[in-house]
Amino acid sequence: MATKKYTVTLPEELAEEIRSEVGPGAFSAYVTRAIERQREHDRLGELVARLLEEGGPLTEEEEAAADKEMREIERWFEARETGPRHQADAA
Repeated sequence: MATKKYTVTLPEELAEEIRSEVGPGAFSAYVTRAIERQREHDRLGELVARLLEEGGPLTEEEEAAADKEMREIERWFEARETGPRHQADAA
């Protein structure tokens, strides 16, 4: 994927906390992953809103299935963020 440099403004304390945890070389990757995760969250929210508008409120069974899927998505992101060497530990 092509990359492009952007200037963003972050609270200094937050940025320094992240930089100290991940190191200066991994800062951009950390921010990229955070933005990707937020975009997915936003898209899921949009989908839920559209489905509720079209089909009405969820049944208890549908809610349970949605909760399960959300947990699976969260596990996928966690595994992606920790890398392949930690995926076996998470299973």
